[in-house]
Amino acid sequence: MAVRAAVLPAVGAPLEITGVDLPDPGPGEVRVRLAATGVCHSDLSLSDGTMRVPVPAILGHEGAGTVVAVGEDVTHVAPGDDVVLNWAPSCGACPACGRGEVWLCAHALDGAARVHAHRADDGTALHPGLNVAAFAEETVVPGACVLPAPDGVPLADAALLGCAVLTGYGAVHHSARVRAGETVAVFGVGGVGLAALQSARIAGASTIVAVDVSPEKEELACAAGATEYVVASDTTARQIRALTGKQGVDVAVECVGRASTIRTAWESTRRGGRTTVVGIGGKHEQVTFNALEIFHWGRTLAGCVYGNSDPARDLPVLAAHIRSGAFDLTALVTDRITLDGIPAAFDTMTAGKGGRALVVF
Repeated sequence: MAVRAAVLPAVGAPLEITGVDLPDPGPGEVRVRLAATGVCHSDLSLSDGTMRVPVPAILGHEGAGTVVAVGEDVTHVAPGDDVVLNWAPSCGACPACGRGEVWLCAHALDGAARVHAHRADDGTALHPGLNVAAFAEETVVPGACVLPAPDGVPLADAALLGCAVLTGYGAVHHSARVRAGETVAVFGVGGVGLAALQSARIAGASTIVAVDVSPEKEELACAAGATEYVVASDTTARQIRALTGKQGVDVAVECVGRASTIRTAWESTRRGGRTTVVGIGGKHEQVTFNALEIFHWGRTLAGCVYGNSDPARDLPVLAAHIRSGAFDLTALVTDRITLDGIPAAFDTMTAGKGGRALVVF
């Protein structure tokens, strides 16, 4: 059955909106009609080669929709069920999963190498990007890639739970482990940064500093929970220390993925402070420290994959925050578009204008 999808023909090439032939679900697979999918910066990182996946591919890894068919041996969902897509399903058997670190599963992205569909015009085999190929009207995914959508959350908004919200929430609660009364700085006011700001507020942070290159994002950041806003510059770390009694924040959450921003985030923390790096940078981005300052400052710098989250555990917790009004999913979206608008959304991100688009089918 043919559906429309956004296809990445090759690394660095423009996305093409075209028809693809999607097979029926096989054993253990689920077919989902998408209600919405987020346009995430990670998709841009896939398209420009920062992150490597087989191409040509259908990108999109943050989505929610309704099950239309299931293959043999699928019992946890049925046609008509609303689901959230999980782009990084854990195998449950590798050493990381054995330690309970499912976000580091060695086999989470094995499915990206499979043939997912074929172009309707020339039969070219297509891969599923980060497993779920959500830039399409419908997709077929392994059963492990679908989770029941939480009750009381509109299905289109629930799409954001699959990446941005889990990542931002987990960075604050699981990686940085922000405690009530601590001070926090969030670098980058995109979808993940906005989720991190709301999560810091929920955690009870006292001072929450949002940092971004765009002055226009101040209102958005403050609505999400920022108590202070700093336009990024060469004096950012100094400004943050001035806002925190010349000490620096307890926790910095970096959502950009640039060497300069990571270094500034680290410098913005107090002695003994903690920096969590969420942003995905290229291998050419080199962050340097000298041995003496590592000793003297006693700071911690940690990576963060998928917010160090377990979707099965964290989705119900997030749903409770959303239903209570503590977390606003709609605040993460700066533009709602159709499938045809995805290439333009990529152009916006490439130009450094930020923003986060939600594709509504």
